[in-house]
Amino acid sequence: MPSKSKSEWQKSTLEPALKRSPERQERFDISSGIEINTLYTPEDIDQLNYSESLSYPGEYPFTRGVQPTMYRGRLWTMRQYSGYASAEESNRRYRYLLEQGQTGLSVAFDLPTQIGYDSDHHLARGEVGKVGVPIDTLEDMEALFQGIPLDKVSTSMTINSTAPILLAMYIAVARKQGADVVKLDGTIQNDILKEYIARGTHIFSPRPSMRLTTDIFAYCSKHIPRWNTISISGYHMREAGASAAQEMAFTLANGVAYVQAATNAGLDVDAFAGRLSFFFDSHNNLFEEVAKFRAARRLWAKIMEKRFGAKDARSCMLRFHTQTAGCSLTAQQPYNNIIRTTIQALAAILGGTQSLHTNSYDEAYATPGEEAVTVALRTQQLIAYESGVIDTVDPLGGSYLLESLTERMEEEARQYIDKIDALGGALAAIEQGYQQREIQESSYRYQKDVESVRRTVVGVNKFISPSPKISGLIRVDPEEERKQKERLARAKRNRDQAKVTAALNNLAEVARDTENTMPAFLECVEAYATVGEICDTLRSVFGVQREFLVF
Repeated sequence: MPSKSKSEWQKSTLEPALKRSPERQERFDISSGIEINTLYTPEDIDQLNYSESLSYPGEYPFTRGVQPTMYRGRLWTMRQYSGYASAEESNRRYRYLLEQGQTGLSVAFDLPTQIGYDSDHHLARGEVGKVGVPIDTLEDMEALFQGIPLDKVSTSMTINSTAPILLAMYIAVARKQGADVVKLDGTIQNDILKEYIARGTHIFSPRPSMRLTTDIFAYCSKHIPRWNTISISGYHMREAGASAAQEMAFTLANGVAYVQAATNAGLDVDAFAGRLSFFFDSHNNLFEEVAKFRAARRLWAKIMEKRFGAKDARSCMLRFHTQTAGCSLTAQQPYNNIIRTTIQALAAILGGTQSLHTNSYDEAYATPGEEAVTVALRTQQLIAYESGVIDTVDPLGGSYLLESLTERMEEEARQYIDKIDALGGALAAIEQGYQQREIQESSYRYQKDVESVRRTVVGVNKFISPSPKISGLIRVDPEEERKQKERLARAKRNRDQAKVTAALNNLAEVARDTENTMPAFLECVEAYATVGEICDTLRSVFGVQREFLVF
């Protein structure tokens, strides 16, 4: 044992040593404003509720992981997010990644598909296939998964406003392949609340959108029991400038809103909560990110047990996908992004993620090229098979720094959730602009710190040198948009228009009523109604959300 207390050592040894050190401008704190001590000792965790960190992995409150063996039993899913140009081109990329060892698919949809417009709509001009794959009809979805048996692969689809339509298409493709739909495995993002907070690809106002979300919960609990019905996302809020504590708090507050909406609709919490999943960002401060993931698991377990009375342990588990931080990637010295991504991926793995996407070094320029996306996948594989960090569960558990940070991060997040509860819950707080303002202020503080060099960004505000030229950048050929419009026109000519009209009319009636909308969506997509036609039908019933200013 040390001969001195920490306070005695600090006065006699640490403070004189720091005075002799050169002045440094960098901030020694984390994104949430928590100051980092020079040294952590057992005294820093003596006052904490440390018993919660001493629970075994796979046991409530899951601080140390949701499975007892974690990666000793099964690696995380390596799920590279991709999609661009056309269904055929995206299919080639998926098959390439699977050949290279990727273990799950992750679909990026283009902007028109995300906001419910067909490729031939005037608002889609110039955007078709640019940030993801264009999907207009079931025919496109069939081409997207050509040669990929859907009952043999796990698929994540990053889609929100049009989530029930794309899920219906996925189910329809599986049926056409002859797959057993009960065995489908994957996730649909289906997180509309964060769209109003940070991303903006919403179509309808929050309340009818929440109805569509809970319809998916109810439908999948009966028909696709292995499907994760939502990926409650903090990623986009963090990318917009939220701190780590804000990301965690606002994500969990949205989760509370979804669970409340589902129980208000008559669903039993243990019938659906086990299929909820989450989606977090992973940034450069390794210990902050690991603490965030551990604290999020612990806080969510308490929320589900104490607020919602969940009885099934699976209902209390926070299972999450992680993506490394896109906003941290720089166009300056782009190969530095490989190292950034490696640190971020390591944080996610040390934090116990269930699946992971690693960003590509060229993403500050374009959609990832084949070489860059291969390096990104190899980053995960190197950590998995060469680093040794997977050999034991929660390898950083017990670290004085990490346990202190985990406790403080949980407390910061709890305080935010209490504020949101006082405002009437996540939906009411969004309508009052609370989360939006908090994120804007956090983003402003961070940018000021970078510009004043209080935070270092290597290659941007320190250690500046010429950037190398990046080869192999993807440029989506404008000709792809013309081809997609031709495919859409051909699909419309070849379908039975009477079936389309009948299916859309039925959807409108169901939307005006209270019955589950998913069967109506399935009828529409199997008749080859387009995403735009289906959304226009819902616009005529639900109206359209108009953006409001936040001051």
